[in-house]
Amino acid sequence: MAWADHPETLFDAAQRFVAARGVGTPDLAIILGSGLGSLADEVEDAVRIPYAEIPGFPRGAVSGHAKALVFGRLEGRSVLVFAGRSHYYEGGDPAVMKVPLGLLTRLGSPALLATNAAGSVNPVMAPGTVVAIADHVSLGAPNPLIGDVDERRFVPMAEAYDPALRARLQAAAAQAGLALPEGVYMWWSGPSFETPAEIRLAQVVGADLVGMSTVPEIIMARRLGLVAAALSIVTNYGTGMQVVAPNHMETKHVADAAAPRLKALVRAFLRETPLG
Repeated sequence: MAWADHPETLFDAAQRFVAARGVGTPDLAIILGSGLGSLADEVEDAVRIPYAEIPGFPRGAVSGHAKALVFGRLEGRSVLVFAGRSHYYEGGDPAVMKVPLGLLTRLGSPALLATNAAGSVNPVMAPGTVVAIADHVSLGAPNPLIGDVDERRFVPMAEAYDPALRARLQAAAAQAGLALPEGVYMWWSGPSFETPAEIRLAQVVGADLVGMSTVPEIIMARRLGLVAAALSIVTNYGTGMQVVAPNHMETKHVADAAAPRLKALVRAFLRETPLG
């Protein structure tokens, strides 16, 4: 979806549609990655709208991504949950999540918390670890702002993963009794997993994690003026770091097993920290 496709009109159309279904102003927006959709099932007094019904929202499906917008309450706070995301590799559009994120600008611009399943290129970050993303690397990958003609396309990325939100996540982790290391996430387009040489490159440039999502969303969020943070569940070591090559079923299985820790962290974040 090119920027020339009148994004402001699409944002308004999406807002009118979801408002008519009962979606109001959230305290926090959450994007749920592979294997993490069960958190959406815990939202109370939930309004659930399939993406396919919302004007401008992405279609398509990936196993482990439910593709529905869920509005309701968690820990007494109002949340808007994107249960599943669309990826660049599904249709070749790095701006595929533009309208879902643009919708947030029409709902009070709440803080955004993105989650994903990622591979580890750092031996210290074993499968099952929850990691707060502190920065990212995107070498040669297509930028979601290509085609934007507004001067705001020149987005500064020095603090793309908001330090204040990350501090709040650390405080919530302490409250929940969870360790929360921070790391650098490197975006690869997918859908194929990285080669051993690409994993070695990721290590050389300072990455701790590799994955196929989140970076275009964070760039888009910053373009739209949203404050964002992101969490990864480590599901495997990168290719060449273990005997068995990574695969999508392993990603989902480990994410499912680690999901309770991520959910406890998100609940503590909502319960213990001020938002807005």
